[in-house]
Amino acid sequence: MIKDTIVNGCDNAPHRSLYNALGLTSEELQKPLIGVVCSYNEIVPGHMNLDKIADAVKLGVAMAGGTPILFPAIAVCDGIAMGHEGMKYSLVTRDLIADSTEAMVRAHGFDGLVMIPNCDKNVPGLLMAAARLNIPTVFVSGGPMLAGRVGGKKTSLSSMFEAVGAYHAGKIDGEKLEEFECKTCPTCGSCSGMYTANSMNCLTEAMGMGLAGNGTIPAAYSARIQLAKHAGMQVMDLVRRNIRPRDIMTAATIRNAITADMALGCSTNSMLHLPAIANECGVEFDLEEVNAISERTPNFCHLAPAGPTYMEDLNEAGGVYAVLKQLADMGLIETSVMTCTGKTMGENIASATNRDPEVIRTPENPYSRTGGIAVLKGNLAPDGCVVKRSAVAPEMLVHEGPAKVFESEEAAIDAIHGGKIVAGDVVVIRYEGPAGGPGMREMLNPTSAIQGMGLGGSVALITDGRFSGATRGASIGHVSPEAVSGGPIAYVKDGDIISINIPAYKIELKVSDEEMAKRRAEMPIKKKENISGYLKRYAAMVSSADKGAIINR
Repeated sequence: MIKDTIVNGCDNAPHRSLYNALGLTSEELQKPLIGVVCSYNEIVPGHMNLDKIADAVKLGVAMAGGTPILFPAIAVCDGIAMGHEGMKYSLVTRDLIADSTEAMVRAHGFDGLVMIPNCDKNVPGLLMAAARLNIPTVFVSGGPMLAGRVGGKKTSLSSMFEAVGAYHAGKIDGEKLEEFECKTCPTCGSCSGMYTANSMNCLTEAMGMGLAGNGTIPAAYSARIQLAKHAGMQVMDLVRRNIRPRDIMTAATIRNAITADMALGCSTNSMLHLPAIANECGVEFDLEEVNAISERTPNFCHLAPAGPTYMEDLNEAGGVYAVLKQLADMGLIETSVMTCTGKTMGENIASATNRDPEVIRTPENPYSRTGGIAVLKGNLAPDGCVVKRSAVAPEMLVHEGPAKVFESEEAAIDAIHGGKIVAGDVVVIRYEGPAGGPGMREMLNPTSAIQGMGLGGSVALITDGRFSGATRGASIGHVSPEAVSGGPIAYVKDGDIISINIPAYKIELKVSDEEMAKRRAEMPIKKKENISGYLKRYAAMVSSADKGAIINR
């Protein structure tokens, strides 16, 4: 315990003098010191309520006999960062969050932690930190936003981005666009569909690191405050029993998370974050296993952007535990794994029920017999690429068409809005990978523009960058190796025929080996100039997407 190494004894009198400066009493110092890692700020809608969550966590810790001590973690709003240079600073914060949390905890020697993330990179960043630090830890997120309503229909952030495309296509006027703008995001919380933030918060439940409801109880509900109090109480039980993150996050747990991912229809970003989390746990993550799990796991949920339901609906239907119970009844997840409740997963989900089979389809009536994500391989992506197939129109599961090649996201958006992309095309955006971007920007703007222009059922998009969880359509990202590393995507030319077969997990560039060898000799790799600061260091150290875009150590 911290009191034995930092607090007690005459040699630790200097430490105690600094605790005195904090206003801590001798009684507080004899209790376990619990770090409350809070991502609160006033720029991210999903984080503006986290001060309330932190207060509730601190009450829970104190009620259960601990001394809570708050410190911060940063956060970037992907929606606000979207479509400009700021997006280069989104994925890279995952490692900043993990590293800074490690520094704070190691420097101050906490006995346990409660992590309070909410949005895209904070959840995996703090899960990485939890695995690295390996002291008793519980997660409680800020919760999802309630859905907006426009014209009597529920909406989410993806609806907003697609409305911009519809405006450019002349399908809606400025007044309607403003209505979307004012009504799409009505409350605090992580955006209301199964986007990356909500995907990772749901998977935190599936990994046993968050209590029931962590992924689905809306941010605006009082039940979220109650959950935070229980998280504060629960970490004290973990401290007393010395149950640690690596006791919970094992190879079996990671497989459970992938399985839940497939059933829920999570964001493709999970295929960057789960490998990175597994790496911190010392667990091998094989992209090949993803397809094997997908083949045997039905897709039960079509939340926005894949369908008309939202996180609030999933919460009412029984939440993540209801999905896990169906998977367990099918023998698809390991139920003996330990969780942060101090019980096994099987014990946690024993009484869970599916209260709405329209929101959570049953095993007899799934959306598809295979999971929501597919990893494609072929000569265009020898090390793999990823697609959220649960959000792909049926007619686009198999597609072949000519490439339209762009060296940046901005150039592609201009072409889409300018009417230069037509039915049948395959848009290729390269030099947007982890090192080549650098930072691997999300491509929500071009995918939303394609949908808004009415081309979602006839145009595919392929990139070595990545996609927001709000993306739908035949959007294939994480192409590895990336262009800046000399991957085949660097040598695609306008008019080349690209063949996509998602059910067969194949992606092919119909160009001969001889022609590709010629292009490699003639076409130079393009590296961005004038990169400085953290991005320069990140680009020099980051791995390829198929390895999780981890920082090589």
